[in-house]
Parts: sequence; structure tokens; C-alpha cells
Amino acid sequence: QVQLVESGGGLVQAGVSLRLSCAASGRTFSTYALGWFRQAPGKEREFVTGVNCCGGTTYYANSVKGRFTISRDDAKNTVYLQMNSLKHEDTAVYYCGARPGVVTTRPTDYEYWGQGTRVTVSS
Repeated sequence: QVQLVESGGGLVQAGVSLRLSCAASGRTFSTYALGWFRQAPGKEREFVTGVNCCGGTTYYANSVKGRFTISRDDAKNTVYLQMNSLKHEDTAVYYCGARPGVVTTRPTDYEYWGQGTRVTVSS
């Protein structure tokens, strides 16, 4: 079993930066693909960004590319989401997910999830 816990969300003004963290249990963390997803009210959960294991490829949704950066620290079993130039449309609950294998954009592909952390960007 793997447990994931997100933190770092909050209420911020448009244009500022925020960093989310996702701390994981488990020795196998370093072999998992990791992703950040978000879910706005009334909408389905959507892919934001992901990173493969072992110094592998990163992926970004077009809506966040150039503004958000995913990184992982396997020694700390933690994945981060650095969010810059936040927009009102970034408002959502942000979830981290983990799965064996490689990054995909489908939420149902991910085996483990955190509880989510809420990001609200005021306009």
C-alpha cells in the first residue's frame, strides 16, 4: 500500500506563485510514475503534469505549460508542483497520483491518490 498526502494549497491572488507538495509512503516510490491532477467544481478530474521515474520525461497540459513545473525528490519520497503566474481558472482541488510504469493522462490509470489540496485563485 502507498499513501499520498498533498499540502500547500490555499487562497492566493492571481499572478502569484504557490508550491504544492505530495509526500508518499513506501520504498518503491522511486520506481513510480507520478502525476498531478486537478478537479474544479462541476468538472471531471483532469491531467495537469506528470513525471516518470529514473530521471525520465515530464509532461504538461497545454493550459499550464510554461507556468507550472513538476519535480521529484526520491530521497524524500516527495513530488512537488511549482505553480507560477496563477490564474483564476487554475482554481481547483489538486491531487497527486502514483502508478507503476509510465505517465498517462487518464485518472483511472493511477493506482494511488492523495486526499487533495484546494487551490483558490482570486480575480
